[in-house]
Amino acid sequence: MELHEIDLNLLVVFNHLLVERRVSKVADNLGVSQPAVSNSLAKLRKLLGDELFLRTPTGMDPTPYADQLAESVSYALAMIHSGVNQRTSFDPPTERRSFTVGMTDIGEIVFLPELIARVNREAPGIALSTVRDAAINLRDELESGKVDLAIGLLPQLKAGFFQRRLFKQRYVCLMRRGHRLDKKRITLAEYAGAEHLVVVSAGTGHGKVDELLRRSGIERKVQLTVPHYVSVGHILQRSELITTVPETLADRLLEPFGLVKVAHPAKLPEVAINAFWHAKYHRAPANRWLRSVVFELFGEEAPSRRMERE
Repeated sequence: MELHEIDLNLLVVFNHLLVERRVSKVADNLGVSQPAVSNSLAKLRKLLGDELFLRTPTGMDPTPYADQLAESVSYALAMIHSGVNQRTSFDPPTERRSFTVGMTDIGEIVFLPELIARVNREAPGIALSTVRDAAINLRDELESGKVDLAIGLLPQLKAGFFQRRLFKQRYVCLMRRGHRLDKKRITLAEYAGAEHLVVVSAGTGHGKVDELLRRSGIERKVQLTVPHYVSVGHILQRSELITTVPETLADRLLEPFGLVKVAHPAKLPEVAINAFWHAKYHRAPANRWLRSVVFELFGEEAPSRRMERE
């Protein structure tokens, strides 16, 4: 089949159906009638020789062939949208706009102090806001442009997104200075015998650490469970608890809370922290500027990261 045989509007309808799974919702989004959406779907079914979507109690479910097409169609439409809406320039010192970045509470602690200082220095008219990755539908918010960039360990972001690794990090044990395990190395038995603070970080990949520990047969005495990392420093500095956290977070908490980090006795894999953005905004000058700032500040070759490795 040649491209001139397909009306681009049919692919737009197809892409919306992939997301919404309801004809009525697609019609509302596109500002057309429901029969118009149904007619477009009928034409596309005839062209491609497949049902594409099957009506079920939960909505219009894509067929295997539709799932196969999904990534290519989404990417192609995003690139077309980016091209026709592209501005030619972005002047940081004079721009007046805001950016929204998706990140966890770890990200807010690790990234925001340096990021806002850099933005204020280079682009004083730019405002930043953050949203928690787990509190929204991050895929949809990135695609719609409501979120400009997402940073973190986010395995759910695959098709339709660009990504770039910022750095890899390991997990460490964190505790107050003077804790009985405050020493160069601790054994698995000592780790398992301690009282633990566990952070349940929904919507990120960090929760897999607890799963890996369980699979390894490491039983811990969990004294306290919390849903976020913000309180970790406050809790550890006044207790005998220890916790397992990403090293970048540990490094930010050591001095303010009088804590120490110790190499983890379990064999835990390093994890990659990535920046993600939707293909639709890949060439948008404003978004490119924001990404360049993030890469310079937090990428593998950033001065601060080189100092940490030395």
